[in-house]
Amino acid sequence: MEKRTVFAGYTLPALLIIPQLLITIIFFYLPAGQAMWQSFQLEDAFGTATQFVGFENYAELFKKPEYFRAMGVTAVFSLLVAGLSLSLSLLLAVMANKQIRGAGIYKTLLIWPYAVAPAVAGVLWLFMFQPSIGMVSKLLMSWGIDWNPTLNGTHAMFLVVLAATWKQISYNFLFFLAGLQSIPHSLIEASAIDGARPFRRFWTIIFPLLSPTMFYLLVVNITYVFFDTFGIIDAVTHGGPGSSTTTLVFKVYNDGRSGGDLGLSAAQSVILMVIVVGLTAVQFRYIERKVNY
Repeated sequence: MEKRTVFAGYTLPALLIIPQLLITIIFFYLPAGQAMWQSFQLEDAFGTATQFVGFENYAELFKKPEYFRAMGVTAVFSLLVAGLSLSLSLLLAVMANKQIRGAGIYKTLLIWPYAVAPAVAGVLWLFMFQPSIGMVSKLLMSWGIDWNPTLNGTHAMFLVVLAATWKQISYNFLFFLAGLQSIPHSLIEASAIDGARPFRRFWTIIFPLLSPTMFYLLVVNITYVFFDTFGIIDAVTHGGPGSSTTTLVFKVYNDGRSGGDLGLSAAQSVILMVIVVGLTAVQFRYIERKVNY
C-alpha cells in the first residue's frame, strides 16, 4: 500500500521548497549562467573592458595541446582516486562491521579525515613526503628510492592521488558502513548454512545489496575528483612539476588568476561542467539499470 502526504494548501509545500530553491539558484544557476556569459566575452583581468567574441574562446581553447594534456591528467587522476577510495573504504567498512574489540574507536578514527579541509589534507601529506624533511621521504630514500615530487611528475601524481584518496575515504566509509548494517543478517546466515564461504557470500549477497550505495558513491566521487580536489593539488604541487598534475579544475583557476584570461577560464569551466553532467547522465543511463533496489 502506497503512503502519500497530502497538504491542505500550497503554502506549506512552498515554504518547504523555497529555501532549497533559493540556495540552488544563488549558488549554482547564477554562477553557472555568469560563467557561460563570460565564456563568450574577451575581458581584461580587472573586468573593466569587455568585448563579445562568440565562440572564439572555445575555438582557441581546443587549439591548445596543454588543454588536452590536462584532460588526460584528469582522466588518470579521477580513475585512480575514485577506484582507490571506493575499494579501500569498502574494505575498511567490511572490517568495521565485524564484531571486534575497540570497534567504536576504530570507526571514529576512520571518520576524522572527513573533517579536514582539502588544502590542509594536502599540506599534511606534503610534510610527510617532502624530499628534505619528510619522514616518509627519508624512509623511501633509505630504501634506495630517489623520491622527489618537486621534480618527478610520477611522484607528484602519486602524492596527490594519496592525499585525495585519504580525504575521501571517510565519506565513502560512512555510507558503506550504513549500507552493510542495513543488510539483514538472516540472509547472510542462510547462505552460510547453505555452505557459502565468506568470499562467495560477499560477492553474491552483500555486494549486490550494496549496489545502490555503490552507485551513489560513484556519482559523488566522480564529482569530488573533478571539483573538490583543487585545494589538494594547489597546496601540494601547484599543478607541477611542469603540468604533470594540472587537472581541468586547476587549469580553470590557473588561467583565470595567473594568466588573467577570464574569458578563456570561463569557457573551461563551462566545458568542465558539461563533462561532469555528461558523465553523471551516462552513469544514470547505463549503470543504474544494474543496481538492485
